Amino acid sequence: MNATPHLRRAVIGGGSGYLGTALARALRVDGYEVRTIGRSGADARWDDPAGVLRLVDGADLVIGLAGRRIDCRYTDRNRDEILRSRVRTTQALHRAVTAAAAPPAVWMNGSSATAYRYSLVSPRTEADPLDEKGFSPDVTREWEAALFDGETPGTRRIALRTSLVLGRGAPVMDMLLRLARLGLGGPQYDGWWFPHRRYRGIGAHPTEPDRPDYEHSRGRQRLSWMHEQDFVQAVRFLRDHDEIAGPVNMASPNAVTNVELMRTLRRAVRAPFGLPAPRFVLEPGMAVLRTESELVLKSRWVLPQVLEDAGYAFRYPQLAGAVQAIVGR
Repeated sequence: MNATPHLRRAVIGGGSGYLGTALARALRVDGYEVRTIGRSGADARWDDPAGVLRLVDGADLVIGLAGRRIDCRYTDRNRDEILRSRVRTTQALHRAVTAAAAPPAVWMNGSSATAYRYSLVSPRTEADPLDEKGFSPDVTREWEAALFDGETPGTRRIALRTSLVLGRGAPVMDMLLRLARLGLGGPQYDGWWFPHRRYRGIGAHPTEPDRPDYEHSRGRQRLSWMHEQDFVQAVRFLRDHDEIAGPVNMASPNAVTNVELMRTLRRAVRAPFGLPAPRFVLEPGMAVLRTESELVLKSRWVLPQVLEDAGYAFRYPQLAGAVQAIVGR
């Protein structure tokens, strides 16, 4: 009799989110048995260490994506949950990987490109330090520290420093397209606003923002982005390239300015105009939407140096093609 072929196992922490769902679908196509860890409705819960270990032990691939969504108001409660939900779930995976009799060959974990220094003049690569200060950078540093702490013999670790992922059904993408259709898809301009403390540091070693509260960017703030299909394909690429470990910027090689972003969205939905939003207009709107203006005002400009040096070919290197594929026109 022929032996039953070994079914590779992939474990996704936070598999119910937008990216986790897309990856689970792709990995099943690749022939993986996909198991998930979450708070409810998953194969194991985060508060069940034995259940997490049972899934991780013998797995071929582990991907940690758990964490509270950041498109919310940074109240003290939300700030604490954003940090805790990332660090504690990563620590849970770390304990399982180190305790496993048959540890996974690859462990990729979520991270963010927000910890690089704000810049309007030059991009950042994986070789640059994470030297931005304040809430979001502190979260990223503690998140990665939980991943890279200690030794994991036999397991290659990769931090997915993710930019804005665009795709059909992506929450931020849906919001931006809706604004464009309503004639509100103009650029967002930074400027003075009443001082607040929501972006102050957090965690074991909190840092205080050392830049002015605003920059006169006039829509020139850069947005690094990546199409959902490139994100999924890049994960496959990293899985198959044993020489890659450490941080990897998950972003298209062609960041755009805020002006270019909103113009591209307007063209995609055939909106004849888009009203610009100075900060004094933007802030009250963000308060109503229960989110933060830094998501569109901060200049996040990174290059995917590791992916490009390894030979990854982007399916959607330009924003216009990516948006057209999403909108379907």
